[in-house]
Amino acid sequence: MNCRRGNRVMKYGPMLTSLLLAGCGRAPTFDVVGSFFPAWLLCLAVSILLTTLARWLFQHLRVAVAPQILIYPSLTAAFAFALWLIFFR
Repeated sequence: MNCRRGNRVMKYGPMLTSLLLAGCGRAPTFDVVGSFFPAWLLCLAVSILLTTLARWLFQHLRVAVAPQILIYPSLTAAFAFALWLIFFR
């Protein structure tokens, strides 16, 4: 019975591997002065700016943000994911 299993792995292994690698396509990049930057890097930079703006707004409105070490990185990630979905879906 163990021999059959080994034969299946040898038979279907390369096919499954090629199916997993088939999803790799062209990554979204931006050409900036001849150098290509990944799109996620742009989304991260903009999300950090948006988080800084949100922090200023929270302080201006006197909103108490209790666990700051959890809130601001989560807010940055949420902004980055939202920007990615909006511009690169």
